[in-house]
Amino acid sequence: MLWIIFMLLLFISSMEMLTQNRWKKQVSAGLLENCTGCILCSEDNGCITCHQRLFLLIWRDGIRQYGMCVHTCPPGYFGVRGLEVNRCTKCRSPSCESCFSRDFCMKCKDKFYLHKGQCFRQCPPSTAAQPDTRECQETCELGPWSQWSTCTHEGRTCGCKWGVETRVREVLGAAREEGATCPALLETRKCRMRKHCPGEKTEPKNKGKKRQKKPKTEPQTGT
Repeated sequence: MLWIIFMLLLFISSMEMLTQNRWKKQVSAGLLENCTGCILCSEDNGCITCHQRLFLLIWRDGIRQYGMCVHTCPPGYFGVRGLEVNRCTKCRSPSCESCFSRDFCMKCKDKFYLHKGQCFRQCPPSTAAQPDTRECQETCELGPWSQWSTCTHEGRTCGCKWGVETRVREVLGAAREEGATCPALLETRKCRMRKHCPGEKTEPKNKGKKRQKKPKTEPQTGT
């Protein structure tokens, strides 16, 4: 009876060891996949240090964190090279797809526009959204229109029937930034001029025309 119990315990112990060996093989296989490019690697946390040219990417899953060695950092991260380890650091803004530093974005995710290193769902005032580049471009802040100028034609203010008058407006100093798009700063329109200049002698319309004499009709004499 004791012999049967002993054999049963030995069988159970063998099955537990076999299960543990299988689990260790599975962990080792997954570890080798996640430890590509690693110098030091942990069964629980993946890569700890990477080869010189690679970046260490660390992400969290609940309370656990995992490490992986990558050639380039994924979207939402930027690479920082150090003396001991190169790291992929996460951009601070969740709407940033790629960044130069933690707080300076270079490209925003869809439905966001880039302006001065920040991502906006709607462009701030004095800027206009550019759908092609996904950026907010500076626009001009303009002053008021001036009064219309004197109506002139080739430098003359009279002596012609029609001329042109203009008005202008200026860009305010605070909005003069490189790359700003400005609307028209000058407008022209057709205007009516004084046909005769002051002091100019006017000739009568019928001057120079000879009056046509009416032909004389001779009285008819009866026969």
